[in-house]
Amino acid sequence: MHVWGIDLGGTKIEGAVIDPTCPENPIARLRLRTEGAKGYEHVLNQIIRVVTSLEEESGMSRPACLGIGTPGAMEPSTGKLKNSNTQCLNGSPLRDDLIARLGIEVRCANDANCFALAEATLGAARGDDLVVGLILGTGVGGGLVVGGRIIQGLHGIAGEWGHNPMRGEETLCFCGLKGCVETVLAGPSLERFFTKASGRSLPLKEIAALDGDPHATATLQRLQRKFGEALAALINIVDPDAIVVGGGVGNLAVLYENQTRKEILKHTFNSDLKTKILRPTLGDSAGVFGAAMLARQAV
Repeated sequence: MHVWGIDLGGTKIEGAVIDPTCPENPIARLRLRTEGAKGYEHVLNQIIRVVTSLEEESGMSRPACLGIGTPGAMEPSTGKLKNSNTQCLNGSPLRDDLIARLGIEVRCANDANCFALAEATLGAARGDDLVVGLILGTGVGGGLVVGGRIIQGLHGIAGEWGHNPMRGEETLCFCGLKGCVETVLAGPSLERFFTKASGRSLPLKEIAALDGDPHATATLQRLQRKFGEALAALINIVDPDAIVVGGGVGNLAVLYENQTRKEILKHTFNSDLKTKILRPTLGDSAGVFGAAMLARQAV
């Protein structure tokens, strides 16, 4: 059975029609610019353009259900989007509006949840029962999948690990809180730490490649320590089988070193650490594949 998914990002909208038995070969796939600055109605029309184009490219009629990964989360009590960095979407009944315009069922989940679902069902953690998917990039997000299904939570924020507080940290986060994981482990936060120490401004990828540079070493060691502290809190509460780490920071080899596991174990309420810390296998396809799997579950 073919399933349809859309990954609604801040800069692009990606749509795909896939066969879950071989997702690496989509039947149809395309991208359009989001152009969120043009407003909510424009974004709605862009999504509808993607669906129409997928129909034309695949030669299929639109499905009974469409899955969409969104920036931000849907408030379960109102059905309206919140916490989105695409500002025009906040407070909007996105799902209801799409159902009305497309005439089909629509299932929505936060983009980190879609990443987690894709890696749990099709990717690196396939076969594991309790999976956490983390995105460490410009921001920090997370999703929780149990038995192949996303856990949304009462407020729709289950898995939002990036906004847990960290000990001794006081940096103001965009969310209005202080000392969030995001203010420490996001790529820009690590780059600022390096710049403050060294007086140089470099992308994180270049910082990680500075062999023997004391400021780069200190930045990566801080990443290991703080990642260990933050991940241990997650493990103590959820105790997952596997944690898949995506995003630009997730590409850094230092996160998968034995020293990082030692840093995690320092704060874990157990004498050893069996949890698998995995790199993702689906690349930038994870969001759209996870959205498609949302639709599959609904059907």
